[in-house]
Amino acid sequence: MFKLILPDKKTVEVNSDKTYYDVFKENFPQVLKHSLAVKCGAEVLDLNAAVNCSGELKPVTFDSDEGKEVFWHSSAHVLAQAVKRIYPTAQLTFGPVTKHGPGFFYYDISLAQSISMDDLPLIENEMFKIVSEKLPVSRHEYSRKQAIDEFKALGENFKAEIVGDIPGSENITVYKQGEFQDLCRGPHVYNTSALGHFKLTAISGAYFKGDSSKPMLQRIYGVSFPTEKELKSYLHRIEEAKKRDHRLIGKELDLFSFHDEAAGMPFYHSKGTVLFNLLQNYIRGECEKRGYDELRTPVVLSDELWMRSGHYENFKENMYFTKVDERGFAIKPMNCPGATLVYKSHARSYRDLPLKLAEFGLVHRHELSGVLHGLFRVRAFTQDDGHIFCTPDQLPVEVEEIIKFTLEAYQKFGFEKISIFIATRPEKSMGSDDIWQKATSALIDSINKLGLDYKIKDGEGAFYGPKIEFNIEDSLERNWQLGTIQVDFSMPERFELEYTGSDGAKSHPVMIHRAILGSVERFMGILIEHFAGKLPVWLSPIQARVLTVSEGNIDYANHVVKQLKAKNIRIDSDFRNEKIGYKIREFNSQKINYALIIGDKESADQTISVRIRGEQSSPSMSVDQFIEIISKLV
Repeated sequence: MFKLILPDKKTVEVNSDKTYYDVFKENFPQVLKHSLAVKCGAEVLDLNAAVNCSGELKPVTFDSDEGKEVFWHSSAHVLAQAVKRIYPTAQLTFGPVTKHGPGFFYYDISLAQSISMDDLPLIENEMFKIVSEKLPVSRHEYSRKQAIDEFKALGENFKAEIVGDIPGSENITVYKQGEFQDLCRGPHVYNTSALGHFKLTAISGAYFKGDSSKPMLQRIYGVSFPTEKELKSYLHRIEEAKKRDHRLIGKELDLFSFHDEAAGMPFYHSKGTVLFNLLQNYIRGECEKRGYDELRTPVVLSDELWMRSGHYENFKENMYFTKVDERGFAIKPMNCPGATLVYKSHARSYRDLPLKLAEFGLVHRHELSGVLHGLFRVRAFTQDDGHIFCTPDQLPVEVEEIIKFTLEAYQKFGFEKISIFIATRPEKSMGSDDIWQKATSALIDSINKLGLDYKIKDGEGAFYGPKIEFNIEDSLERNWQLGTIQVDFSMPERFELEYTGSDGAKSHPVMIHRAILGSVERFMGILIEHFAGKLPVWLSPIQARVLTVSEGNIDYANHVVKQLKAKNIRIDSDFRNEKIGYKIREFNSQKINYALIIGDKESADQTISVRIRGEQSSPSMSVDQFIEIISKLV
């Protein structure tokens, strides 16, 4: 007999001959309309599973991360079933949920016939048919031999090979819906009718198991939502995202470029450099308010340093190496070891702590050419790093201050929806369990003290410590992981960093690693897409452009340009012998904030006609009035 607490706090006792679906249907049926699975304690289970636990029972809906995982994984199974119906000779391999690429799920398929984009609507229609058939989804357990024999009998040789590669001796789980069955751990929806609307978005090639020596497969990507409205909204956002692609806007606005001579490393043009410096200077100013000292440390440091820091052991595959005078060196992938050497350059007392060191450090990390993506995935980028050395007693206050700093910064850039995660110890890491527990607890305590919500990312911390991750939501409702706060007890010990306490004893400081923007490059790309290139006045590389109606207006226009530059307003001019309508259209296309139009009347009256980007009216005002307006905005 199992005791379950329902969402309405009612407690029921049930036997294992009941399923979770039965429990809800008999006691709380209204939750079934939107339930995809069930959560008993911390475990997500099939609604069709027999009751096998006691505790709090919660429905898993699409609104949750677990619900999306179940929904999209089940959608991948429907995709595979539809492909098998249309192409009976197709063999299936893997069909996971994915956080990357042009879809929320995909399925890799072996098929002699090539599937094209024109074939996708046919597969989509079959997927809708499978949903309308309301096929029950059931979980089955086979021995390894039974599973291999079963898949071989179905002609699914790839699946049979995958089963053979699964470690351990436990039973193999298979999910069935109608005539279709697939190897899977689950959980899945209880019935195909629980799924909604689909769009297959792309086709690409992929090697079986990612191994180029193995057969090439066809990968079909898709997205799905419970309602047609949600699907259409998402597809609209995708189309809008294409228009906002920072790589296209960066080229149109002459901000940056990429070249094969330094693949994955951006070349900033003049206006792009202005924007880069504006971002950097904002963070620099906020650091100065908070008592940081700014550093600059070398880009190339010896192998011995990276071995000592743990990067050589844990991050070597992402690093670039060289030799100088037969001595091994590496280009830094992170800034933290440099900060430790600066700390160690002086004897430190508890009176010196907290010591806050900021650095806009250029780092290099090896990324495969296939994953490079504009400013979002590069090989050289600048981190707005901070390293705080403090006593254990000072740790909570310092973490709280960084959290408040981070939230304030994102709101300054117009990001109001912010999510917080705590990433815990990864498999590849260093330090004792006790140190990791202490560091993780410090982060949790600081977030709780500020009354903020957070979620856990198991095993996604840095190799040297757990971290807080900040995610922002942009204007297209996309989430971006930006800043981090990491508590590190290990590196101070590895580098033998010390301070003298009030009792005269030597102790290791705690080291906090923090970044607000994260990568300045990536943050710039996010901003460009968030604003579709129409940056607010304080961030625009060119805030205003002076446009002349005729050549007779140039002398006064030059005078206006000088006045504005004297007030540090970022301005350029268009004095070409072109029609004013053409100049205004080009001004709008360049996404400049203001056009200052000067014709004969303005020259005579010593005024300017001001047009805001995208608007039609051009009210007249004095230059001083315009300076007052733009100065308030900045």
